[in-house]
Amino acid sequence: MGIGWVLSSCFLGVRRERELIRSFERRADLGLKTIKVFRAVMTFFQRQRGGSKAMVSAKRGLGFFVALTFFLGLVTLVVLPTPYLIERPGPTFDVLGEVDGEPVIQINNQQSFESEGQLDVLTVSIVGRPERTPSWIEIGFAWLDANQKVVPVEALYPPDRTSEEIRAESSAMMEVSQQDAIAAALRYLDYETPREIYIAQVTADSPSSGKLVAADFVISVDGQRLTSIEQLRSIVGAWDEKASVEVTVSRKGIEITEEVTPVKDAEGNYRLGLLVGYKYDFPVDIELQLGEVGGPSGGMMFALGIIDRLTPGDITGGLHVAGTGTIQQSGVVGPIGGVVLKLHGAKAAGATVFLAPAGNCPEIAGNEPDGLRVVKIEKLSDAVSALEKLSKNQDLASLPNCTK
Repeated sequence: MGIGWVLSSCFLGVRRERELIRSFERRADLGLKTIKVFRAVMTFFQRQRGGSKAMVSAKRGLGFFVALTFFLGLVTLVVLPTPYLIERPGPTFDVLGEVDGEPVIQINNQQSFESEGQLDVLTVSIVGRPERTPSWIEIGFAWLDANQKVVPVEALYPPDRTSEEIRAESSAMMEVSQQDAIAAALRYLDYETPREIYIAQVTADSPSSGKLVAADFVISVDGQRLTSIEQLRSIVGAWDEKASVEVTVSRKGIEITEEVTPVKDAEGNYRLGLLVGYKYDFPVDIELQLGEVGGPSGGMMFALGIIDRLTPGDITGGLHVAGTGTIQQSGVVGPIGGVVLKLHGAKAAGATVFLAPAGNCPEIAGNEPDGLRVVKIEKLSDAVSALEKLSKNQDLASLPNCTK
């Protein structure tokens, strides 16, 4: 998808650690109070033994205890935080349409063409955040709902990252994804797309923090001139731990060389703490905007929308098509997270066809909503070919799916 991950190793943030401690203290305090109430009620029963009046008092005390227990249980379900968040289908956006009155795809220096169909980008909404997680009641309902997914907080918000850092990273990934989508679409249409490697984000407290900055163009690493992000990953991944890595960048036209010592991430891979992507010199002026949506999963649909806009006719054939998948400049489509939720989101939005990355097929098989036909996609040309066949009313059964 044209994105280079070079992240720092994981250390538990002080702020997150304090939040966990406060959470445990609150729960422990409530537990102690419940035990004290229980002991008080039991003492009351023991003192009230004997005589009919005592029995009446005991029954009243028992009723009071049951009511109190129910109340405390209700408070626990409603008030106490949980270690979980909820994922559910989010809004859908037609890349051939508009968002907030502005076209999602704006082509400025080339003739463009209108379409009758829809190409929907799908999103996943997250209920809650680390500082305010859903209640146990909300979690319970979500567990029972096939259209929602309960996930641990740490799965979406690693303890060594702040919410602000994650949001910034998601925005940077969207920016990189859009650049790669434009490049993939133009390459498919036989345009030349020269590129450079640039830094989209420097992770806070990483080895590169204070040395490299966002918008630097990466020229070489340890004297090896870079031509791809994959080459950068390979050089850093093979670090021998004997000396720092020399990273040469261009910053506002001036070459700067910094020594950076890689660290291991959670998977044991050496990283510099950078999110990198490609900056292209496009022959066509194309602007993409999707509001506050982040992440790289809309890449394939952006690329399809650009191809449709720059091509006479309507490759959708007037159909309502949804899809997801990352995109590389080469046109390779990659898997994404939350694909089953996106299937349900596509169905709810009225789509009849879903273009799915081949890498997500193991999750999709057996989970397709009724009335939504899934087409397996490995590269951008597969998606264009599928749309062309659908626009000519060819049978969906002839297209590859996630079961064959």
